[in-house]
Amino acid sequence: MLRVNVVSIFPEFFAGPLGLSIPARAAAAGAVEYHLVDLRDFTHDRHRTVDDYPYGGGAGMVMKAAPFFEAVASVGAAAPIVLLAARGRRFTQADAVRFASGTELTLLCGHYKDVDERVAEHLATEQLSIGDFVLTGGEPAALAIIDATVRLLPGAMSDLDSAHTDSFWGGSGVSAPSYTRPPEYGGHRVPEVLLSGDHAQVEAWRRAESERLTRARELAEAAAQAQAAEARVAWARAQEAADARRREERRQAAREEQARAVARKAARRAREGGEPPV
Repeated sequence: MLRVNVVSIFPEFFAGPLGLSIPARAAAAGAVEYHLVDLRDFTHDRHRTVDDYPYGGGAGMVMKAAPFFEAVASVGAAAPIVLLAARGRRFTQADAVRFASGTELTLLCGHYKDVDERVAEHLATEQLSIGDFVLTGGEPAALAIIDATVRLLPGAMSDLDSAHTDSFWGGSGVSAPSYTRPPEYGGHRVPEVLLSGDHAQVEAWRRAESERLTRARELAEAAAQAQAAEARVAWARAQEAADARRREERRQAAREEQARAVARKAARRAREGGEPPV
């Protein structure tokens, strides 16, 4: 049996998804056991505080190290202990296979701006991400890793052999397209080779399609990275322009306030018999 420990400030996030479909079936088959650990149970103040201001200053809040260490100790977790973090290596199908072949997996879900680096350096045995983007917290990433892992466990899928033809299995690329009945829909036909009954030709077609789609995916990813780089430059320029506008607005507000102060001072002098207001 695989024991999955999830440490989070939102353990209720997982209750619904883990009670549905393959994750639930795997648990019912006795292949996996889920332990949801509320990080706030390991705080020691009446507000159950899990975050604090960053040393050195800067924006955002940082999750404290101590609650993570205590939460992991409470379940007696052994490796792998995975911190979900944008800095982490990208999670792959090979990782899912590795986790599914083990007996324990602990996932640490961060939140806010960051997690105290001592969690990454001295508690987690590895850091993983699910892509080059930032989520509100590690919970969606943890759920994706759980799903990818437990579907490979005995009893989770009605046909485990189906997983062996998935995309990325055994270091392969993406899988070939799939079709089902009817053979024609809306004027779009299923490729004739799939209807031929010739298993050798079908297998050759699937290999060729897998290679073609894998190449297309690689080209699309390269193009997306180039577009993202351009978007980052455009965003930075827009931020600079917005900052410049805000600075000018503050300067203008200061000038207006100074003018009002001068007017108030002149009016006060006039009331006291001094110089008439200008």
